[in-house]
Amino acid sequence: MKKIYLFLSLILTMLILASCQLGSSPDNITITVFTERHYDTDQLLYDRFTELTGIKVNLIRDEADKLITRLQNEGSDTEADLLIIADAGRLGRAKAFDLFQPVTSSILEENVPLEYKDPENYWYGLTMRARVFVYHPDRVMASELSTYEDLTDSKWRGRIVTRTSTNIYNQSLMASMIAIMGEADAKTWADGIVKNFARDPQGNDRDQAKAVVSGVADLAIMNTYYIGRMLYSSDPFEVTVAETVRIFFPNQETTGTHINVSGMGVTKHSKNTENAIKLIEFLTSIEAQSSYAHENFEYPIHQDVTPHELLLSWGTFKKQEITLDLLGTHSAKAIMLLNEVGWK
Repeated sequence: MKKIYLFLSLILTMLILASCQLGSSPDNITITVFTERHYDTDQLLYDRFTELTGIKVNLIRDEADKLITRLQNEGSDTEADLLIIADAGRLGRAKAFDLFQPVTSSILEENVPLEYKDPENYWYGLTMRARVFVYHPDRVMASELSTYEDLTDSKWRGRIVTRTSTNIYNQSLMASMIAIMGEADAKTWADGIVKNFARDPQGNDRDQAKAVVSGVADLAIMNTYYIGRMLYSSDPFEVTVAETVRIFFPNQETTGTHINVSGMGVTKHSKNTENAIKLIEFLTSIEAQSSYAHENFEYPIHQDVTPHELLLSWGTFKKQEITLDLLGTHSAKAIMLLNEVGWK
């Protein structure tokens, strides 16, 4: 029965997308997407959307903060119809800057669960990832691991690596700790993590896993999908790293593992609102979500799409029990506190 439902849902999505070919010259229809995502999977999906609808997608890629600033500066003169950002905190920031317009759609209501979208429908989740512990099994036993809070214990002195405080993933992790613990305790937590660093924060998430395998550290704080991308990398060392390390989802007996989303919103001054919504509907469809899940190793936000077998092998996990809009609410305070404790 479920297979029949998925098949019918896919057919319905294709019919809906086909219906958005406007007028007799679809080649003249173009929507402009500002995005910080840079994956081949995304481009293939934009091409697929054009194939289905005749609507072309003009991509402008840049860092999230630069895209937000550009939208602010351009105002009603912007060409952007859609903004895609890989962090709920920055999506909240864009909303606070009045850069989005609310969107209602029965298709989006079906495709995107409440926990993965803005409460007022200003942005919708695209994919989900978890920020977990990645450790070397020869130097760390799973039984030693428990919570984010436990990483401040002196037993972890000189054993932890992660990215810098300027990285949005760590800023949003800190914002979640503020939401859960309050500012004072969150600052104490961040200070404890800093004291246990094996080195000054540097590099991307892949570099943290490499540091663990190279013996620089025993444990890294990083996002799940990087392990999948490394395991299927063309770089033999990255494959070795991914095969060597293990994944642990923290706080399963307490507040849950921190998650974040890539998400998207229609810009306030979009000139092609209807077609921008059609693209969001497609990107949250079963077809597109399956591609994100199986080609980029991200967790799908569509409840009827199964994650990649690698992610399934890690098991299910309890997520933090906070709404994602709080990552934006506490973003500025998170940055301030990280700076105060010397998280470089």
